[in-house]
Formats: sequence, C-alpha cells, structure tokens
Amino acid sequence: MSRVARAITGVAGGIVMLLGLTAAMHPAVLVQAGPGLWEIVGGPQGGRPKICVANPLVLAQLEHRTGNCKRDVVRDAPTSAEISYTCAGGGFGTTTIEQITPRALRIETQGISDNAPFHYTIQARKVGNC
Repeated sequence: MSRVARAITGVAGGIVMLLGLTAAMHPAVLVQAGPGLWEIVGGPQGGRPKICVANPLVLAQLEHRTGNCKRDVVRDAPTSAEISYTCAGGGFGTTTIEQITPRALRIETQGISDNAPFHYTIQARKVGNC
C-alpha cells in the first residue's frame, strides 16, 4: 500500500471513529429533541421556568447545567437514554430521558450537587426557538 493510500485510510478511519464518538455523546432522543426554548415543569424550583438550550445534552444534567462535566451514555435507544456524568468539583448524576412526544421529554435525574443528594423528575417541553 502506498504512503498516500495509508494516509487516506488513516484519515478515513479517524473520521469514522470521530463520528461514532459524536453519536455516542449525543443520544438519539436528544438529537431528535434538538436545541430551542424549553419549558421545565416540576423539579426543585417549582414553577415553569423556560431555558434556552443550545446543546440538548444540557437537559441530561440540569442540576449541573453550568458545570464542566464529563458525560457517558449508558443506554441509547431511539426514544430513551440513560446518561451518567461527573463534574469538576465533585458533583455527579445519572439521568434517564424518555420521549413523550417529539417535543416533550420526561427527565428523571439523581446524584450529588453541592455535597447534598438530589432526585427529581421533570417534564421538559420545547416551546419554540431561542
């Protein structure tokens, strides 16, 4: 195999691997949900806050949405996913996301935040664009 052919094969393999990693980091249910303005019902704050979500993975770590966290997709199905994450500073969590409709999700999350446990279930509904 020529040097050029090996280089092309290596680059192509790297691209395939990168695409696989990207898909693994973005579960199908969140890719379908997409970015936008999401209304959150339930949770510790109560009310119906709306949050602008540029990256739908934020929905998997609402308790730590501003944290620097590493995520691992534990289970990925077309209409559900389970994601575990750990954050710099010691917080962590596990979130299960289930699609109710293409624009509505049921999100159950639990873990440790600010050295205290949390566990709640919310409904998130996409209400428009940001």
